[in-house]
Amino acid sequence: MMKTAITREDIMPMEAYAKIRKERRAAMSLIKRDRRVSCGPDATFYFESYETMWQQIHEMLYIEKGGDAQIADELAAYNPLIPNGRELVATLMFEIEDENRRRTFLSGLGGVEQTISFEFAGEVVKGVPEEDVDRTTADGKASSVQFIHFPFTDAQAALFKAPDTRVVLGINHAKYGHLAILGDKTRAALVKDLA
Repeated sequence: MMKTAITREDIMPMEAYAKIRKERRAAMSLIKRDRRVSCGPDATFYFESYETMWQQIHEMLYIEKGGDAQIADELAAYNPLIPNGRELVATLMFEIEDENRRRTFLSGLGGVEQTISFEFAGEVVKGVPEEDVDRTTADGKASSVQFIHFPFTDAQAALFKAPDTRVVLGINHAKYGHLAILGDKTRAALVKDLA
């Protein structure tokens, strides 16, 4: 059965996590490789799962050393990013190293979170931004990190899962319009998120 939430019982003691951390991080990099999609020169989608969020929570607890008091906040922050069986969830990052170029780029990208979608087999699944905070400021500047949910109907999930389905992920913003065709390994990894 697919796990769609992390509980306190799923959290390892940090002493135990420290012992397996190196191996877990190596294994996670392999998992994440097939869940990563570049879209144009500056945007990368990282599709989340129970495993990626379990790892993220443990890393936050390990690095920040907030102990038991920190666990509730981490669960609240990362559980919404675990697919619920009828959605895909991505962290979208605009990765621009040059600070001046990044600032200029993001200042013209307001509302980008409303322009993301999947297209496949004649279907369109529009991305829905996470509602935790506004990701575009009042003056039109976009955040460099966006959290996007892609809700599927049962019929759309079946079409997405069908062998040889061509899946296109796109950003259709006036100042950043790019498409990416999902590779077979990526689509196979994402199919597992659709119960």
